[in-house]
Amino acid sequence: MRLPRLSPRAYQRITLLAALALAFIIVTGAGVRLTGSGLGCSTWPKCEETQFVAPLEYHALVEFVNRLITGLVSAAVALAVLGSLLRTPRRRDLTWWSLGLVAGVLAQIVLGGLTVLFHLSPPFVIGHFLLSMVLMWNAVVLHERAGHDGSKGLPLVPRRVRMLGRTLVAAAAVVLVSGTIVTGTGPHGGDETVERLPFDLMEVARIHSLLVWAFLALALWTLWELHRSGAPLGVDRRAKVLVGAIVVQGAIGYVQYFGGVPPLVVALHIVGSIVVWVAVLRFHLGLTAHPLEPPEGHRPTTVTPPTDSLVAPTG
Repeated sequence: MRLPRLSPRAYQRITLLAALALAFIIVTGAGVRLTGSGLGCSTWPKCEETQFVAPLEYHALVEFVNRLITGLVSAAVALAVLGSLLRTPRRRDLTWWSLGLVAGVLAQIVLGGLTVLFHLSPPFVIGHFLLSMVLMWNAVVLHERAGHDGSKGLPLVPRRVRMLGRTLVAAAAVVLVSGTIVTGTGPHGGDETVERLPFDLMEVARIHSLLVWAFLALALWTLWELHRSGAPLGVDRRAKVLVGAIVVQGAIGYVQYFGGVPPLVVALHIVGSIVVWVAVLRFHLGLTAHPLEPPEGHRPTTVTPPTDSLVAPTG
């Protein structure tokens, strides 16, 4: 029986689904912590020593449902791998990037189990979140590459702006790490008995805030450099989306801090961290234009400019 084939456009939609699924489980995982349900199931992979399924108790059900969502995410990732094999034309780079998602999800499952077994120790929780962000990076790169032919491409901006793009990604990573330190020091540990990091919350929050301001300043400098160099509209648009995301995320952070760290605002802040991370990655990736995926046996004749949507055009 002949297997069905996927067009580049159809496969890019599958990679978008995988990226959205990964973002969704970051938010639901945070929901487990914010509802105090992190130890709703006391062991792993079973919920309790004597039963696999959670008992009819609030915290146990919240934790167990999040574990079930992991299965749905795994299915979306598996679909991305299968799609890379059925895609026409098939590309090795897309298969490897999709397999990177598989490796990341497996690592997350193991790390999630260790996090429960070590009673939500902050270093394990921090590692769990940061690995999720690495997976988001993998998913964004896979999605962007699925929209072009995989070639090196042509720079759309001067070298100094491309260097700023790399620096922005590094700065975003530093901000993310500092944010996890604040979270590990703060009140929402996932359970009332969980240990917290031995830092002063006000001090680590101040350091995190200063890093966010520096990140915003760097993004504004980059935006000015784009204007100065006459960058394409698509690149400029992605930069403005990034600046806007940082501003909104910073505002949420201040509301969270001065409002006494309410769980709902914390959840919005986590959503914001995903949005900022995706925005900075897309800006960096959008500094280069690539040929569109040509039909088999034909040469590419056009290039893909970066757009303001997550799904890049594929012809």
